[in-house]
Amino acid sequence: MSERLNVVVIVSDTLRYDYIGANGNAWIKTPELDAFASRATCFDNCYVSSFPTIPTRTDWFTGRYGFPFYGWRPLDPTAKVIAPELADAGYTNQLIVDTPHMMRSTFHFDRGFHGARWIRGQEGDTPMTWMNRPVEEVMPDDKTRQRPRQFGGALANAHAWQNHHQWLSGEDRFVAQTCGAASLWLEHNYKADPFFLWVDCFDVHEPWDPPEYLVDMYDPGYDDTPMFHPNYGPASDYTEAELNNLRAHYAGEVTLVSQHVGRVLRMLEDTGLMERTVVIVMADHGMYLGEHDRTGKSNICDHDDRGSWPLYREVSHIPLMVHTPGVEGGARASALVQPPDIMPTILDLAGVEIPSEAHGHSLWPLLGGSGDGTWPREIAVSSPALQVGRGREGAKLSVTDGEWSLILGQDGAVEPELYDLSADPGETHDVASAHPSKVDELRDACHDWLRNLGTSEERIAAVG
Repeated sequence: MSERLNVVVIVSDTLRYDYIGANGNAWIKTPELDAFASRATCFDNCYVSSFPTIPTRTDWFTGRYGFPFYGWRPLDPTAKVIAPELADAGYTNQLIVDTPHMMRSTFHFDRGFHGARWIRGQEGDTPMTWMNRPVEEVMPDDKTRQRPRQFGGALANAHAWQNHHQWLSGEDRFVAQTCGAASLWLEHNYKADPFFLWVDCFDVHEPWDPPEYLVDMYDPGYDDTPMFHPNYGPASDYTEAELNNLRAHYAGEVTLVSQHVGRVLRMLEDTGLMERTVVIVMADHGMYLGEHDRTGKSNICDHDDRGSWPLYREVSHIPLMVHTPGVEGGARASALVQPPDIMPTILDLAGVEIPSEAHGHSLWPLLGGSGDGTWPREIAVSSPALQVGRGREGAKLSVTDGEWSLILGQDGAVEPELYDLSADPGETHDVASAHPSKVDELRDACHDWLRNLGTSEERIAAVG
């Protein structure tokens, strides 16, 4: 392991583990990601920690679990985070991002980067207004997310109003712009060893508006209203054809992301960087596409009375692939890993001391698929921010030991759910009543784990 390895991190927001061909999907087309997997270590049991977008990134940057203590908030300007630690060690750091939440309202995610480029316009970001043109209804309100609304229209329609009239081809999409900027940066900096490049792509996050040929690839012949943004509510709001088209838009966006991430990977090859660069490809969470009668990742639908949604594996199980020079590729690691492990891993591979306050562990012992038996993590816990007194509207926490998955609600408002992942990987058959001792075992392990992190007893008592 060299002390002068470069580091490139490529994030794809909302990319499901099971929508990558290398992870066993027989119909999705992700050849560039599959080729990368063949030369990386793929982690088959990586789970969300703090949910969703900004909480996950906070865990990545700090190496700490945030959800027991706080929710969606700016990155603490006093926290020890990746980029300043690497800068102090002589690294040149660049952030290239189209994920708008990282850069809005002094969220501080650019701290420690020598350069930071924000590609504007994703989702609700509005770098330009077009008030001579009204916001048109591209998706009807009853088929898409209704909150928040912008310029009098649903978010999907406001996004289309902001961007679609400017797009001529796939090269205009945001993942193309962001990965194009990353490729350009590599071309101009490939001699700048050591460097740290973080590329944060908001795609595959909705709206799912890839070029139409990619949607047709997965849903040929559909000629009704395009379904490119979920309703964050019941999947039963859609007809079967509409739901299939929603999945096709998501799949087309996944293929588009694979294409353009592949451009960055190709530039790493062409510049000779791959042999001296750690490359990490990962996602922050997944998305329901009809499973459990849900579309979206959380409940913000006025007529869905199910309260806070559990983090089943369609959302909590996330891809993580790490290429390390000198480590044979194509290995699969089965250990339970989580986002707080990213910061310690990067610092470790860069030869930089890991801060003592980090909760995560360096993945170095697992790279190449070895060392699973000595890994210190026995459970993985995924949750939105813990809040006391919210009842069934509060966070639903998921804990897994890799063989079983337990869903716990806050304040005793919902009964625990237990799933045998070997027999029921889709978590469709709750067996909590048949295995009360396993429920108690995982609940106790979760409470002990939270206590060891320093979680307040009031919040621990509210979980399950």
